[in-house]
Amino acid sequence: MRCFWDERQRAHRPAGEFFNGAMHPAAEHAGRVEAILQAIGRTETPADQGMEPLLRVHSADYLDFLRTAHQQWRAAGREGDAYPYTFPVVGRRPLKLSRVDALLGQYSFDTSTPVAEGTWEAAYWSAQTALAAVDAVLEGERTAFSFCRPPGHHAGADYLGGYSYLSNAAIAAEQAMAAGRRVAILDVDYHHGNGTQDVVGGRAEIAFASIHADPSTDYPFFWGHADERQGNILNLPLPRGTDWSAYEPALARALDWIAKHEADLLIVSYGADTFEGDPISHFRLKTSDYAPMAGLIASLGLPTMIVMEGGYAVHALGANVGEFLSGF
Repeated sequence: MRCFWDERQRAHRPAGEFFNGAMHPAAEHAGRVEAILQAIGRTETPADQGMEPLLRVHSADYLDFLRTAHQQWRAAGREGDAYPYTFPVVGRRPLKLSRVDALLGQYSFDTSTPVAEGTWEAAYWSAQTALAAVDAVLEGERTAFSFCRPPGHHAGADYLGGYSYLSNAAIAAEQAMAAGRRVAILDVDYHHGNGTQDVVGGRAEIAFASIHADPSTDYPFFWGHADERQGNILNLPLPRGTDWSAYEPALARALDWIAKHEADLLIVSYGADTFEGDPISHFRLKTSDYAPMAGLIASLGLPTMIVMEGGYAVHALGANVGEFLSGF
């Protein structure tokens, strides 16, 4: 299996994150990089395909903001990472705003996803990594892995959140559809891929299925409920404490649904935060469950591109990723 990674993805180094009323060390930290790289071995560096593939998914004003946000933060006399503190929750409308605090609120939906000095560089190359992996599949590779860091499935067309800045899975999907392929996205991260859903919802040419923690109890709360039906969307929320015996039937249901959409290319948003020891999640999957999970997905018989999302139990992260990839 060809695996893609760019060293510039290390540039994202947030000092912390704010949630549950307090500052915490960043869960999406550099320790994840070494754990995964040791597990996957040899990687290829992606080519730079520029901004055009990103603009198929994200608005130009959002990309301009993300590229310059930390510079604006420093220009405003601030230190450290850039955080929003106000959000246009009600009556959101287009406004020409210039103060960085207003822009951070306009383009964010949480306070746990700061913009650090190297965030744009890392997110940009994370997206390029996804593009390289899907191109490998388009060129005939049966399966390819994109080690995207930072992850992407919480980022929408014009907002960041959930440690995500660019919607890597959606960017890869648009690349495949531009090549004439019919795409399905399967999200098996612990948290719902709200950004991916927002980008692809209501579009008959692409299907999106997500198996995730029930948003009535878990982040991102406002997306991922079972009744969010747009024809091409299937959400399968599961309760805290779910183990493989309960997860497997949900996965089988998602795969049957995908098969009915007659896709000819599959993108998998893989998060290892379904692991029983993950510090911010509450499923009970074991390392030994990930190869069977991947085997079921592979049984669809589709060329498959895998994009890395979450997973924060660093001591087991490499083993979990390795097991999942072995199933293909």
